[in-house]
Amino acid sequence: MDAGYTEWAPPVALRGAVSCLWARVTLGGEQADSLVLPDACSDLIWQQGTGAHVAGPDTSAVAGRTPPDTVIFGVRFWPWAGGPTLGLPLSELRDQRVDLADICPADARQLPGSLTPELALARLTGLAGRLVAESEPDSVITETTRLLRDSGVRVEQVADQAGISMRQLRRRCDAAVGYGPKTLQRVLKFQRFVRRIDAGHTDLAALAADAGYADQAHLTRECGQLAGVTPAALARLRKAASR
Repeated sequence: MDAGYTEWAPPVALRGAVSCLWARVTLGGEQADSLVLPDACSDLIWQQGTGAHVAGPDTSAVAGRTPPDTVIFGVRFWPWAGGPTLGLPLSELRDQRVDLADICPADARQLPGSLTPELALARLTGLAGRLVAESEPDSVITETTRLLRDSGVRVEQVADQAGISMRQLRRRCDAAVGYGPKTLQRVLKFQRFVRRIDAGHTDLAALAADAGYADQAHLTRECGQLAGVTPAALARLRKAASR
């Protein structure tokens, strides 16, 4: 495996619940620092030498550090799939990293940190497949996520379209996604901006408008709260990390 961060498509059977599989590898005795941005997703993760844990949905950036000569694999769940797949209200894991042993002890015993990377990836993917097969996504929250990708859609409209109250929508979104629909829409909007800077766009005023922000100042405030840095600084960090 090459050093760095890599994503690839999950098996076809998992694509309704899993957005990607990913790996982070450090070689040659050098550690790797990373900045994990809020993306409305949750991850099932195995780390060499440590074992398995679950990363809940974040509401702000999290600085990460991978030790030297380490392999980490992850299964990233779509926003609507985390709670149903893991079998608990995802709001309980918001902004947290929790050992898999605290959630699924038997499954955690099958994913010790002593596994070879090849066996760990096979077991991690197999576990994700079983959990997905045993789960039933909330169709209302699946549709809510799709609708809220449009920053012009009001949350109240989504509740009306689903035929439920705002209170019900918040409760069901908390359970499946880990936070309410307004926070979900905010994070999805921020991710639109992140994808555009990753694609090489540099005009921040145009990016703000394209992502759905009122103006560049609005983007700057949101980026500061969600990423902890200015938009320009985030663009530089993302560019450096991709090299």
